[in-house]
Amino acid sequence: MSARMQSPVKLGVVGLGAFGTLHARTVLGLAEAELVAVVARRQASLDAFAAVAPEVPGYLDVVQAAQRSDAEAYIVASATASHVPLTRVLLEAGKTVLLEKPIAADREAAGSLEPWVRDDSRNLMMGHILLFNSEFRQLQEELQDCGPVRFIDAVRHRPVRTIELYPGESPFHLTMTHDLYCVQALLQRADPVRFSAQVQRDAAGRMNLALAQLQWDDGTIASLTASFMTTAGMAADGFDRMEAFGDGWVARLLPNPRPIEFYQESARWPMALEIRAEAGTATGMLAEELRCFCRVVRGVDTVPVGATYGDALQLMRWLEALEAAAG
Repeated sequence: MSARMQSPVKLGVVGLGAFGTLHARTVLGLAEAELVAVVARRQASLDAFAAVAPEVPGYLDVVQAAQRSDAEAYIVASATASHVPLTRVLLEAGKTVLLEKPIAADREAAGSLEPWVRDDSRNLMMGHILLFNSEFRQLQEELQDCGPVRFIDAVRHRPVRTIELYPGESPFHLTMTHDLYCVQALLQRADPVRFSAQVQRDAAGRMNLALAQLQWDDGTIASLTASFMTTAGMAADGFDRMEAFGDGWVARLLPNPRPIEFYQESARWPMALEIRAEAGTATGMLAEELRCFCRVVRGVDTVPVGATYGDALQLMRWLEALEAAAG
């Protein structure tokens, strides 16, 4: 371990919804980090987390947390609409931030953070979790010997009830985003030259299916599908698949659900994603993302391709182009 990583990085978590709480519990399981603050909108959320970690101070105001806590850096995992204002407060206070996707609802809001972000994005890293999935990282290593990608086909299907759980969200922003930043990383940030897209809506007029095609000037094509259409009898978090093709090689990733299956009255896939947030032994892609963030905070590592502020703005441009193409 580097000398700069001898002591745990003091982290705070902003947002104690499902994913924010998962972040906080994962930090508790890392030797590289110490959870020293949690911030929530409601006292009930702080009280619920206190049952898990009573020694961690809780705050109802991010300004107060930034002033009173000794956290070196913060993870912002709140509602999308609050991402930019909360992150701005923390960057202004000199904190390093890991911001969960999406950066904002639109590119104008996302761009407003630019005055506070360093040129190398070292003080702002995007929480793009799939970049740290073990299968995806292995694919990146394999490509160093196999040669360039010529075609990517990715599908990401989620349950029908997702529409009720995330009202107003589209498959483009809520789920396809994950595959877009993986494509961005695999193709080293190259911008597509053509975008096309189609959508389908349910009987209530809500978008439940998004199809996208992107093409680069060297002929490389990516075809992406995201939906809210899987049924209750399938895995609780739907399923994901990615296939990549090159000259003389093919790779196929099946990261969700994980291969363990459990049967009682019906089938269950108890480990949808590669995430385990056990106290003292956190493992999986979220733990690896946070370990990387700790190294970034201490200056031991740089923000990886796909997770910089500039990458987030590029992704917003892609999403806008796809939504425009879909009409």
